[in-house]
Amino acid sequence: MEKDSILLVEHEYQDRLAWSDFLENRGYHIQAVGDGALALERLKSQEYKLIIANDQAPGLSGSDIVRKMDGKVPVILVSSDASVDQAVEAMKSGARDFLLKPVSAQILGAVVGRALGVSKSNGTPRAGGKSPVKIITQDDRMKRCLEVVDSVADSKAAVLISGESGTGKELFARQIHYSSSRKDKNFVAVNVAALPETLLESELFGHEKGAFTGAINRKIGKFELANGGTLLLDEITEMDIGLQAKLLRVLQESEVDRVGGTSPVNVDVRVVATTNRDVEQAIADGKFRSDLYYRLAVIPLKLPPLRERSSDVILLAEHFIRKYNARDGKNVKGLTKNAQNTLLNLDWPGNVRELENTIERAVLLCKGDHIDHNDLFMEPPPPKALPRQDSIPSVSTTLREMEEQMIYQALDQTEGNRTHAAQILGISVRTLRNKLNEYQAKA
Repeated sequence: MEKDSILLVEHEYQDRLAWSDFLENRGYHIQAVGDGALALERLKSQEYKLIIANDQAPGLSGSDIVRKMDGKVPVILVSSDASVDQAVEAMKSGARDFLLKPVSAQILGAVVGRALGVSKSNGTPRAGGKSPVKIITQDDRMKRCLEVVDSVADSKAAVLISGESGTGKELFARQIHYSSSRKDKNFVAVNVAALPETLLESELFGHEKGAFTGAINRKIGKFELANGGTLLLDEITEMDIGLQAKLLRVLQESEVDRVGGTSPVNVDVRVVATTNRDVEQAIADGKFRSDLYYRLAVIPLKLPPLRERSSDVILLAEHFIRKYNARDGKNVKGLTKNAQNTLLNLDWPGNVRELENTIERAVLLCKGDHIDHNDLFMEPPPPKALPRQDSIPSVSTTLREMEEQMIYQALDQTEGNRTHAAQILGISVRTLRNKLNEYQAKA
């Protein structure tokens, strides 16, 4: 049976990811974009059965999309800040439904099903629904990790996944969620390192109206949004030591205290945490609580880096070729032997994420039927000239300059995206931010 195709227009990354996963799991085909202008381009080339659009989307708002569709395609509007009058006006202008954030998985599923004429089932995925997660591996250690996931998926035990950036920690977290009985509830991800310490508590636990300057409305935290489902705490070792104590209490008591709140709120959440750090060293340095570690690491998983998984390199590369062939309408048939040898001889400091970026670029640049060595790189690395003996600076200066150069190269490669640059470099976003501030102060 052909899947119903839905266009999701949502500029908030976490919601876009969570809703895409949830709807894919219910058997829908989802195309998700971050702004209305890009949505309009998609609508010119493809037909959809339904559009879900944030009314604050940049480029073209959800209300603008409703007017442009003029009833040809049903549109569900979503807003994080709207009055009853605005919702009524949206429905009058032609919106099929109007949802106010935060939107639970159950409500989203019911509204989408109603819009498409699908009868509501007992909260189970529609026929043909399956996990959107696909972990591709031939490596024995990765297979053992997957066996552990299958064994513990239906428990509520916390899981701590460690490994270098780009090894697939979030993918494993999603695999845990979609292999469990919680798969029809929300999967909510929070990047701990990406949020300032002053905002993280409110983001996780929520706040009441008037709790602090600027708190003009009540905010539901990520724990409450994930109620009944799974919460991913990415880069957990970057959390401030004071906030760690509050997180520990939530895990022990299964209740959260909103900032400015007077009574706790009960939550039923399965927590999966990830880190690219040496946790034992962080504990020894006084940066991570040992009691929180033991609470999170009921089930510890350690993912090996790609350089130790040579059997997966070509397998993953071929998977990414198929993926980007389908996305971009290309017809690349595979890799030449020369390209395969090149891929196998690289260290992949950015791991699977770096490999995927390399193959995505190669698929786009490839002029023939097969990707060759020259297609893998925009330009060959420049030859390194040896400095004259009398001009060699001190070792410490050289290392600092090399570090600074690597950081700016990563930012150039990711077009200024600090999160992606930090992942390539194997450091946290907070560390990257501190380094950049240091360079600016020096300048």
